Formats: sequence, structure tokens, C-alpha cells
Amino acid sequence: MKHPLSLASLAGALIVASTAFAQAPGTVGAGVSANGLTQFKDERTGKVWTPENVSKDNQTPQQQAAMPRTPADNAFDPNSQVVGTQVVVQRPRGNLMGTVPITAGPTVPAVVIDSPWLQAVPQHNWLSVVYVTNNSGSVVDPVVGCTFTNGGRPVQDTRVVLSPAGPGERWGVPVYGPPVSTFVDRVTCRLLSPV
Repeated sequence: MKHPLSLASLAGALIVASTAFAQAPGTVGAGVSANGLTQFKDERTGKVWTPENVSKDNQTPQQQAAMPRTPADNAFDPNSQVVGTQVVVQRPRGNLMGTVPITAGPTVPAVVIDSPWLQAVPQHNWLSVVYVTNNSGSVVDPVVGCTFTNGGRPVQDTRVVLSPAGPGERWGVPVYGPPVSTFVDRVTCRLLSPV
């Protein structure tokens, strides 16, 4: 398990700390402990950082195994998460964002979707919003497929059945992923119908 403050970060902090110490005495301390290890003292909190308390990189496998593992540890090792891929069908209520000019033709598809973004709703589910634009002069019934993944491994496949989109209409549609207790680092969406 790696922590945000790794040995490389510690080394960088020590270099910065040494420079800062030379410029503003008393604000930051760096030095060598009694056992010869480099240390960094945060003067505000009084915490002394050493390679032993910054990271598990220097620990033996037995020491690492003895440490309790929390669900948050999976964020640092996506392959340790074991989740069966769920297949979910959603029929969310979209929001009409506005209209666009009718431009469908040989070089412009009738329906397009924008790349979705991804966020975690604390203590609920992962959430994405997909924007669907009907560039045609006809009413379409779009279906979007979204895959939520962690470390390249799918954790949920979602089929999103949308309400009919009128000519030139652009819709924003929420797509819900798995619970936030399942780690997700990416969502990809594609238009399934009409193609």
C-alpha cells in the first residue's frame, strides 16, 4: 500500500525543507535521527516524518500483512478489488438543455453523445452525466451503453434507455454507477441506438 506522501515525496520535501529552513529559521526542521535516518519535522503540528512512518515501502511482507487492510487500500491497488460485473438498465429522466441547428448529413451523425464526467456522491453511488444531441430533423429514441471500470476492469455495465429526443434537442441525462464502496476510476459511454 502506498500513501500520498511516498519516499520520493519525502525526499523532495526534505530538499524543499532544507531550502526553506535556510530562508526562514524555525519554520521547518530537517535532519538525521539517532539511528541515521533522515527526518522532517512539521513545526506547526510537531509531527516528525521518517521513512518508517511515511510509507510501507520499507516494510517486510510480514509487516505489511500484519497491518489491517481497509477498503480505502483498494484505491491504491485496483486489482485487489473483486467485484462481479453488474448489468443494469436505467430509464432516467433527462433535462432538456436546449436546441441545436439541424446538421445531420453525410459528415455529421444524426445523434451524438459527449464524453461523460465522473464523480462520487458521498455515501451513495458513482454518478455521470451524458449529453445526447439529436442533430437530425426526426424524433429519435436513443439508447446509451456506459461501462464503469476500475483499473481497466469493468464493475458495472449500464444500458440507459432515454426518452424520445425531438429534432435538434440536446439532453443531459444522469447515469448512476455502482455504490461508492466499489472503486471506479473511469466511465466510458457509447451510443447503442440509433447508430
